[in-house]
Amino acid sequence: MSTTDDATPHAQQLIQFIRDEIPLAHAMDLQLAGCDDDSLSLRAPLAPNVNDKGCAFGGSLVSLMTLSGWALVELALRRRGHDCDVFVAESSVRYLAPLWQDFHSEARLAVDAGWDTFFNTLGARGKARIGVDCVVPGEHGKPACTLNARFVAKRRS
Repeated sequence: MSTTDDATPHAQQLIQFIRDEIPLAHAMDLQLAGCDDDSLSLRAPLAPNVNDKGCAFGGSLVSLMTLSGWALVELALRRRGHDCDVFVAESSVRYLAPLWQDFHSEARLAVDAGWDTFFNTLGARGKARIGVDCVVPGEHGKPACTLNARFVAKRRS
């Protein structure tokens, strides 16, 4: 995943906001790994996210995926000048394999989701929802963990 020039300043500001305003993100040492118009990736080191077995803590994995999905939607809104609150409405997580090293989450729009529909609905109703799929890659490129989520954006009054 590459980072586009337009996305970089907005993404860096957003990640700093997340680290400043969400203590868990700061404790996890969350960092931007990359982003473009349709995807966003966050990374975290294993050391502050380890469980009692020495592998990545499941709570850290789901937190990183949720934050990367949230950040993907929030970044799209900020880049287009929308002032909205963004919430995770629902999510489903699958833990597939343990991780014994630093990890990252890749967030993308769900196959049936699109920014045009999302922003048209937001403009018409003042709120909109969008599906996001996240994955934490494991060994040999196979998913170690996945999250399917729906995020809701509601225009601030």
